[in-house]
Amino acid sequence: MTLLLEAEGIEAYYGKSHILHGVSLSVAEGEVVTLLGRNGAGKTTTLRAIMRLTPPREGRVRIFGQDVTGWPTHRIARGSGNGGVGYVPEGRHMFRHLTVEENLRVPPPTPGQWSLATIFSLFPRLAERRTSKAGRLSGGEQEMLAIARALLLNPRLLLLDEPSQGLAPVIVEEVMQAVRRMRSEGTAILLVEQNAILALAFADRAYVLSDGAIIHEGPAAELAADSEKVKSLAGARASRAA
Repeated sequence: MTLLLEAEGIEAYYGKSHILHGVSLSVAEGEVVTLLGRNGAGKTTTLRAIMRLTPPREGRVRIFGQDVTGWPTHRIARGSGNGGVGYVPEGRHMFRHLTVEENLRVPPPTPGQWSLATIFSLFPRLAERRTSKAGRLSGGEQEMLAIARALLLNPRLLLLDEPSQGLAPVIVEEVMQAVRRMRSEGTAILLVEQNAILALAFADRAYVLSDGAIIHEGPAAELAADSEKVKSLAGARASRAA
């Protein structure tokens, strides 16, 4: 099993506030790993630490076998010739005054399976709205656009932060179908989700964060089978919808 991401002993702070306490996790090639936890547990900070948007004060991060702990964010995203890292942050962060297609042309072209044509095949809604301003899209369409923009980097590893947040159930299912297709195309995924049941339905492994520390790790199917444990560890909502 080839590990694409290894985070070891990550300690992260916001000012004087100690947020992450020795967080360690890994993602293997072709694997979907979900990071669960209640609001404020440190899930988003973990992704930001991996991407060095919130630089860890201690610990190491290796991506594709290379120590990237001190690398700037743009270099981590670009990778080292072995593929890049896509990051879809919570809140989507798009250029609202640009059209869908203009947003998708912002990332520099990266050779690989994902192009405008394959993106529009994955997200037909975006093809229909390609000339619409991003700021006029629905929440679900904006999430699709944020994911699509990351995929155009043709990453081997994709970090997704709360893709179901605020979306109607039918749109959540459409977004998650796209995530399944990414996996089938060989993209490894680290998924942060508040909706634990949704995430566990298709993840291979799960980590649970509480107060900035990992309190559980193991096969996703085993955790999903114990609903009481899911609720106690991750504060799971009871439905598959967001």
